[in-house]
Amino acid sequence: MNTPSSSTSVLLVGGGIGGLASALALARLGIQVELLEQSAHIGEIGAGLQLGPNAFAALDALGVGEAVRSKAVFTERLVMMDAVDCSEVASVEVGEEFRQRFANPYAVSHRADLHGAIFDAVKQHPLIRFHTSAAVEHLEIGEDGVLAVTRDGRQFRAQAVVGCDGVKSVVRAELLGDAPRVSGHVVYRAVVPAEQMPADLRWNAPVVWAGPNCHLVHYPLRGGEQYNLVVTFHSRDKEEWGVSEGSQEEVLSYFEGIHECPRQLLSLPTSWRRWSTADRDPVEQWGRGPATLLGDAAHPMMQYLAQGACMALEDAVTLGEAIGRCRREDGSHDLPRAFRLYESARVARTARVVLSVREMGRIYHAKGVERLVRNSLWPGRSQQRFYDAVEWLYAWRPEHCLDDARAPA
Repeated sequence: MNTPSSSTSVLLVGGGIGGLASALALARLGIQVELLEQSAHIGEIGAGLQLGPNAFAALDALGVGEAVRSKAVFTERLVMMDAVDCSEVASVEVGEEFRQRFANPYAVSHRADLHGAIFDAVKQHPLIRFHTSAAVEHLEIGEDGVLAVTRDGRQFRAQAVVGCDGVKSVVRAELLGDAPRVSGHVVYRAVVPAEQMPADLRWNAPVVWAGPNCHLVHYPLRGGEQYNLVVTFHSRDKEEWGVSEGSQEEVLSYFEGIHECPRQLLSLPTSWRRWSTADRDPVEQWGRGPATLLGDAAHPMMQYLAQGACMALEDAVTLGEAIGRCRREDGSHDLPRAFRLYESARVARTARVVLSVREMGRIYHAKGVERLVRNSLWPGRSQQRFYDAVEWLYAWRPEHCLDDARAPA
């Protein structure tokens, strides 16, 4: 860990997984970080999430990999089932052979456990100060630095700003001014005790039940004591991005014609949280001058490849590597140059994920002849062929994260 060798300071807007990971990456370079979180408490809502080998590579680089591993569930395989006839479409083993191929495991974790492991490290770092109830209302970006003014009138100045503030990013609004693309896909999430799960569905695997215009996912959490349930469907109504309480009646209305085996899971939760999802069309540049974006603020994506948090973690590590590479002789950092280097390393990769996610959503929700085509794609495929297909995604390594970056002019 570096000790402070310069007066470099950065504002991070947003205290989610990406914001905390970025704070850690920058502080380890000796940079003073001011983290602004709009909520009254720094925490994480939601339920489970999936962590590919690329996420663990990033977490290890941040020094929190073992803390996350201690609470994660290491799965045996990834499974896709046909929700109409209950047949297996594909199964990918993620045991020892997978770990050797990608140098890390595949796991599932409660979102709060991942967030908490990173936050514990953040709280211990003397160069990170976090401010709650700090909703940024006004942002000024100049050549010599940035000024953020919160809703309650507090002012924060630094040499640069990184927007880690999600789909409705105020930093992105200042930099780019574009609107998110509301997908029309609605996601319901819930967690249920393991004893309520049907015994024959207590699989140690993320299982996707793919149906026409809908799908259902389940996997274990917290040592198998709980199960994460996620359902997704194409809404009949015009949606607006946001989170609200859901209703079992709405969920059930979208899963008619689904086999009873997965459908029985829809009656288990006593409460649901409802997400109307959005993403954005990829753009070639996220920032200007001493400002850039990270995570969902830069490249929001839907959930079909389970890579949202993984990409934010990769972003954080790459941002740190780019800043480290742009250190001046006097120990200070050329942050605008570093931000452009970071963007050039991340834009194409994250765009590929965003676009691949959209296509995977189409595959999950295939109906009619498209469903038959989907079900014919993978039978007889070797595990090595599955691994080859995801090499581009899971083989990401911190030591190579700037290999494809273009040096800024």
